[in-house]
Amino acid sequence: MKKIRNFSIIAHIDHGKSTLSDRFIQMCGGLSEREMSDQVLDSMELEKERGITIKSRSVTIKYINKKKKKYKFNFIDTPGHVNFSYEVSRSLAACEGALLIIDSTQGIEAQTLANCYLALDMNLKIIPVLNKIDLPTSNIKKVSQEIEDIIGISSKDTIYCSAKTGKGVKNLLEKIIKKIPHPKGNIKNPLQALIIDSWFDNYIGVISLIRIKNGFIKKNFKIQIMTNKKIFNVEKIGIFTPKKKNKKILSCGEIGWISCGIKNISYIPIGDTITLYKNPSKESLPGFKIIKPKIFSGIFPDNANKYELLKKALEKLKLNDASIFYEPEKSLILGHGFRCGFLGLLHMEIIQERLKREYNLNLISTMPTVMYKIILKNKKIIYLDNPCKFPNINFIKKIKEPIALCNIIVNRNYLGNIITLCSKKRGIQKNLIYYKNQVSLIYEIPMSEVILNFFDELKSLSSGYASLDYNFLKFKKSDIIKLNILINSKNIDSLSILIHKKKSQKYANDIIKKMSLLIPRHQFNIVIQASIGKKIISRRNISQLRKNVLSKCYGGDISRKKKLLKKQKIGKKKMKKIGNINISKKIFHILLNKNN
Repeated sequence: MKKIRNFSIIAHIDHGKSTLSDRFIQMCGGLSEREMSDQVLDSMELEKERGITIKSRSVTIKYINKKKKKYKFNFIDTPGHVNFSYEVSRSLAACEGALLIIDSTQGIEAQTLANCYLALDMNLKIIPVLNKIDLPTSNIKKVSQEIEDIIGISSKDTIYCSAKTGKGVKNLLEKIIKKIPHPKGNIKNPLQALIIDSWFDNYIGVISLIRIKNGFIKKNFKIQIMTNKKIFNVEKIGIFTPKKKNKKILSCGEIGWISCGIKNISYIPIGDTITLYKNPSKESLPGFKIIKPKIFSGIFPDNANKYELLKKALEKLKLNDASIFYEPEKSLILGHGFRCGFLGLLHMEIIQERLKREYNLNLISTMPTVMYKIILKNKKIIYLDNPCKFPNINFIKKIKEPIALCNIIVNRNYLGNIITLCSKKRGIQKNLIYYKNQVSLIYEIPMSEVILNFFDELKSLSSGYASLDYNFLKFKKSDIIKLNILINSKNIDSLSILIHKKKSQKYANDIIKKMSLLIPRHQFNIVIQASIGKKIISRRNISQLRKNVLSKCYGGDISRKKKLLKKQKIGKKKMKKIGNINISKKIFHILLNKNN
């Protein structure tokens, strides 16, 4: 174990984690020059396109140091976005150290800080790494000072490198040996293995990435998952170099993968502990929690015939991502679809994009919403994620909405703009910390405000310099109401929304105005209304298409004209009662798109 080093690579999104991983693999001979490519660990097309890491990847490489001693490095390239913070925490729990990658052109950002504090809480040895020093806009002196001022750790051990060119990477490899401690544990103790991640392989079933904390694991061992007590037989075992390589044994201190022929990924939860069935460990490893979705949205196919295809597509995506939640949902307007839960907006965008690309599905998604806590007068508590299931207001005692604790890091020049934005989003300021050129703002903001365009507005008001990290804090009593949209007194369930009472009037006026411009005129008047319960708070009319029934009358008796007009009036009234309003799926695409 003294020759093993386990570490995670953590950073804010797009600071160069995956590129640094490429250089490690290249320098240590994990892949040949022919096999190498940019972002070699990012296997998804979306990851390469967006330049982000969505799934953690582990690699075992061998490094020979300057003194010709052989070392085994197990490193994990982690996601950089706040949506995947639990996955990052499990990756850190599997290691003794972390490389904190900081873009020397951008400096410390919110997720850099969040990931660093996560590592510090786990007592990991942190090596700060200033990346992209080859760029002309790099400011090493300023960012080095930020490491001490904002994060509060010494910058003496900082390594300056360029992951793209390879400059300084050799020094970093040497620093890892010196500064990151070797793993501890006892091979004679009962097996304790942390499940870092799991995904589905079409040929061998679920593959689990694990870190052996105590004991060892071999092929054909009978293992047990500690929380759900499920028992499996180990069929295959191995490591990633990054190619999948089979092994006979994984010992204490090592990171590798196992396969037990499992078809359901939910049987092996991320963060859970694996032990032996015959000689089990008495305690689970700390930190395990069940991943719960943070935002919810209804997803419907634009063609009703593609419902079964959407169902199969979600089932397949669930095999690789246990954090996706879905259940059948029916809308009067959009037909059959699914109510889906996601870790955040980025997670939702990724899943929708994969459904579109991999399964050729055109989707309509309803407005994203959060989970509300509703306490009824009979003291029953319900958690609501769907406005269509909102109970009768007479039965409700109080409604609580989720509050997010937000950490915003921004340049001093944009402070006023950001404070104004947070106030507009019903935020409550908890702290304000000044550094030399930057400010850290700590705010409590309702989660519903954070998920709807908050990040986009933040970037816009700060010219792209502000960064955001947020986490669920608590449920807080709030004046939340259900806003209904009616067309000719018929409720359009897909457009219902749970919203704060203060914001309901403006939202109602905006969506009613937009609908009145989008819906085509019919042979009868169309009345569009927004209501809270039985109270109408906004209304617009779309006037009917008029036909000149008197055009064929060239003079003659006035009674003839009156008769024709009366007949038309009766026909219009009848048509209004039985006429269907043609609202195309394209209109819903526009109405429900958050960017419009």
